[in-house]
Amino acid sequence: MPNAIRTRGATPPALTPATVGIATRLTAEGTRSPLLAALLTVLAVCGGDAVARIFPFGPRHRAVNDLANQFVPFHAHLWDLLRGRADGGLLLDWQAGWGTSFLPDYGTYVSSPFAPLVALYPRGDIEYAVYGITVLKTAVAAAAMTYLLRRLGPGTWWWASVLGASYALCGWSLAEGTYNPMWLDGLIAFPLLCLVGEWVREGRRPLLGPLVVAVCWVANFYTAYMATIGAVLVLVVRLLAVPRTLPAAASAVRTLLRAGLTTGIGVALSAPVLVPVFLGSRHAHPGLVREFDPAPATDVLARLLPVTYSFSTPAAFVSTAVLLLVAALLFRREIPGRDRLLWAGLCVAVLASMQWGPTHLLWHAFATPNGSPYRQTFVLSGVLVLAAWTGFAHGLPDRRALLGGTAVVVALSLGSLPSPFLTSWALVLTAVGLVAVAGALLLPRRGRYGVLAALLVAGTVVGQAAATTAYADRERLVRLDDYPPWGAGQQRRADALAAADGWPAYRTDSGLPRVAGNDPLLLGGQGAAYYSSHTPAVLTETLTALGGGWTSRGRNLLSLDNPVTDALFGVGARWRDGEVVRAEPSAPPLPLVTVRPPGPAPAYGRSPFRNQELLLGTRVYEAPGAGGACRVGTEVFLWAPDATGPARLGAYETRLLGGQPKRRAALTSLGTQQREGAKPQVPPGGTAEIACLDHDRLRTAVAGLRARAATRIDVRSDGLTATLPPGVTGTAVVAAPRIAGWRCEGGTAGSYGGLLAVDVRPGTTTVTCAFRPPGLRAGLAAGAAGALLLAGSLWLGARTRRRAEG
Repeated sequence: MPNAIRTRGATPPALTPATVGIATRLTAEGTRSPLLAALLTVLAVCGGDAVARIFPFGPRHRAVNDLANQFVPFHAHLWDLLRGRADGGLLLDWQAGWGTSFLPDYGTYVSSPFAPLVALYPRGDIEYAVYGITVLKTAVAAAAMTYLLRRLGPGTWWWASVLGASYALCGWSLAEGTYNPMWLDGLIAFPLLCLVGEWVREGRRPLLGPLVVAVCWVANFYTAYMATIGAVLVLVVRLLAVPRTLPAAASAVRTLLRAGLTTGIGVALSAPVLVPVFLGSRHAHPGLVREFDPAPATDVLARLLPVTYSFSTPAAFVSTAVLLLVAALLFRREIPGRDRLLWAGLCVAVLASMQWGPTHLLWHAFATPNGSPYRQTFVLSGVLVLAAWTGFAHGLPDRRALLGGTAVVVALSLGSLPSPFLTSWALVLTAVGLVAVAGALLLPRRGRYGVLAALLVAGTVVGQAAATTAYADRERLVRLDDYPPWGAGQQRRADALAAADGWPAYRTDSGLPRVAGNDPLLLGGQGAAYYSSHTPAVLTETLTALGGGWTSRGRNLLSLDNPVTDALFGVGARWRDGEVVRAEPSAPPLPLVTVRPPGPAPAYGRSPFRNQELLLGTRVYEAPGAGGACRVGTEVFLWAPDATGPARLGAYETRLLGGQPKRRAALTSLGTQQREGAKPQVPPGGTAEIACLDHDRLRTAVAGLRARAATRIDVRSDGLTATLPPGVTGTAVVAAPRIAGWRCEGGTAGSYGGLLAVDVRPGTTTVTCAFRPPGLRAGLAAGAAGALLLAGSLWLGARTRRRAEG
C-alpha cells in the first residue's frame, strides 16, 4: 500500500513522477484521517476550556478585548442582517457611529464562509454561536492540514491525523486565534493554499485553484496574505527538491509563473471586498504606530513549549511530537541531504524572518500591528508540521535519529530556562510528551502495539493542547481587558431599546454604561458608539470636537449623553440609569435632515460647548458666574478630557476616565444646579471647563430647526431621500458623519461641521443622497477582470490540451 510504513532504515525505491502522482491520489482518498484530526482538535479545545471552567463550560467568561468589543457585536449585526432586522445593509450601517460604511467591516470581521452560521442560533445565544464557529474553524483547519499531508506523500493515516491536529492546536491558535476568530480563517487558508500550489505544480484544477484563493482572501485577507507568503515558500521548497537539471529548472519557472497567475486571479476575484477594505483603512482614524522590538531568544524558545503565555512573543508551540520529528529529520541519513537541508532551512528561515525588522514588516503588510506583533506565527507552525511529515515518505526514524532529535528538543528546552514565561508545567509536559512520542516511534507497527503507539501520540497532542488552552484561558482574564458577558441584564436592556425604537423618525441610543465597544450592534439602537479598524477619521474628529469620549487612541468611540447632541442627532430615547429615557414631549427629537440658513459652515475651535452651539446655530450654554458656579436651574456640564477620578456637584457624582493618548473622557452632566454658589469638584489632570445649559434656550433653538426640517425621510440601506418644506434655502444637513462614499444630487456631498450636507437652492423640494463605499466600483471592475482572465486561461488550457491530444 502507498501509505504503508517501510522498515526502519530501509532504502526507499526510486520514485518516478507517475508513481508519485498515483501515490498522492491514493493517499488522498478516504475521510477517516481528516475526521480523526477534527475530533482530536475539538476534544482538546473543549477539554481545555472545561478544565479552565470557562464559557460555555463554567462560570468564567470569554469576553475579553476585541472578542467582546468587535467580534461578538459584529456577528450579532450579521445575525440581524441575515434575519432582516438590521438598520442598514451590506453597504451602509445606520446603527453604529451615527451611520458608517459597513462593507469594510464586513470584509474585516464577518466575511468568513462560517460567519453566516450565527443565523442558526437564537439572537440571545450569540456568544454560543461565536464559540461554536471558533471551534468549528479550528477543527476544519486540522482536517485541511491532514488532507494536505496525505496529498503530499505516503504515511500512516493516523500520523497524518495527529500532525494535522497539532497544526490546528498550535499555540497561536489556542492563545490568540481563539479570541480573534476571524484570524482562524488564515489557519485554514495555509493548508488550502499549499494544496493549490500542488495543483499548480501538477497542472491540475485550473478552475478550483483560483476560486480557493479567492475564498481564502475574502474570508480574511489579513491572515490570507500571510498564508499566501507561507504557501509560496513551501512551493519553492517543493520545486527545489527536484534534482537540478535544465528541464527541471524550466519546469520550475513555468510552475512559479502559473502559481503567480493563479494567485493573481484569485486575489482579483476577491477585489469587490478587498479594495473597499483597503480604502476603508486609508480613511480610518490613525491607530498606534509602533516600532518592532524582537523578542529575546530565550522567550522564543519558551513559546515552543506547551503551557506558556505572552502577548508580545510568538506563540510557536506545536506539540512535542512535531518538534521531535523535525529535529530527528536532521539525523536521518536515508533521506536525501537536499530534502533535509531545504526543510530545515525553511523552518529556520521562517523563524528568523519573524525576528528581523524588514521581514517582520513584510509579513504584516508593511505595518507593525497595534497589538500582538507575531500574527504570522501560524505559518511557522504549518511549516514545522510539513517538515515533520516529510520524513514519513522514507519510513520512521531509527534509534540514532530519535536520539539526536531528543537531544535537540532537550537543548531547546534548556535554552528556554531563563525566560520568565516558562512554567513548571511546560517542562513536565514536554518531558512526558518526549518520552511518550519517542516510545511510540520505537514500538512495532502492528497489532496492539500499533494501537498503543497511536494512543501515546494522540494523547500527547491532545493533553498538551488542552493544558495550553486551559492556561491561556486563565491568563487572558488576568492580563487583558474583560467585559460583562451576555446575560439577563443585557437581554433586558436590548428588549427595552427595541421597544423604544422609532428609527428613522428618531434615534435610540444604547447609552451608558457600555457593555462593549459596539453596543449599538450588540444591544440595538442607532448611537454614536463604534469600534473598528475602520473608524472614520472624520467621525472621531467630529465626535471629539463635540465633547465625545473614546478609548483605543480614538478608534473606540463612546456614547455621548448630552441634550444638545441628542437634539442635533435626533436621539429620541436612550438608556440611562437602568432604563430607557425618552425625550420630553415638549421637545421631540429633530428629524434626520434639517436645513440651515445660508452661510458658512461652522469652524470648530477648542471648546466643545462652543462647537455644539456653532452646529446648533444658537447660544444655549452660559459661562459659570463668579466663583465658578452655574445659575440655579441650569444643568451643569463638565469637560475634562484628561482627568481620571470622581467629579461631584452636591450629592451628584460621576467618574471620569481620561488620559491621552489612549483615552479621552467625554463631557458629562453633573446634574441641575440646585442652590446658588454650589461649585463642582473636578479631579485633577489637564484642562477642565464648566458650562451651564439653559434648557429653555435649547427648546427654542430646536423648535427653530424643526420648522426648517424635512417633512418626510425615506432611509435606505444605501442612502436616503428627504422631502423639504416648500421655499427653504440654505444647507440641508444630514445628522450623519460625512464619510467618504456619499454622493448627493448627482454630485459630491459637502460637509457641515463634519456632517453630510447638500446645498439647497430655490425650488428644491427633495434631497437624495446615495452611499457607495470607496473602492467598490474599482473592486467590481477588478473582479470582472479576474473572471475574464480566469475564463481566458481555462479556454487556453483546454485548447492546448486538445492540440496535444491531436
